[in-house]
Amino acid sequence: MSQIKVEEQIGGVILQLKGQFIGGDETDELRSVLKGITEQDKKNLIINMEKVTYLNSTALGILISAHASFAKKGGKVVICNLAKSIENIFVITKLTLVFEIALDLNSAIKIFSNN
Repeated sequence: MSQIKVEEQIGGVILQLKGQFIGGDETDELRSVLKGITEQDKKNLIINMEKVTYLNSTALGILISAHASFAKKGGKVVICNLAKSIENIFVITKLTLVFEIALDLNSAIKIFSNN
């Protein structure tokens, strides 16, 4: 079962992630979905992690490289709905300095509509 849902809107893409990303097939799928979005020349990406229960370093690396690809094209990645445990990972690894983090999907969408 796919754990990744792609919705195109906001002049970009909303990625709904679900479950655990622990370096297996689901993480490979995340990598290829993000690569596809990057190649489509979209500028805005929201990653909704409301239903994500675990991320390992491989998955974090994929998110970081997607962020770098978007930044290179003048785009932006916003992450929203982080569970406390995952938010802690972002804080410890200082990824809160890399990604813009929104409380929920509406806040994330507002970030783009203010641009």
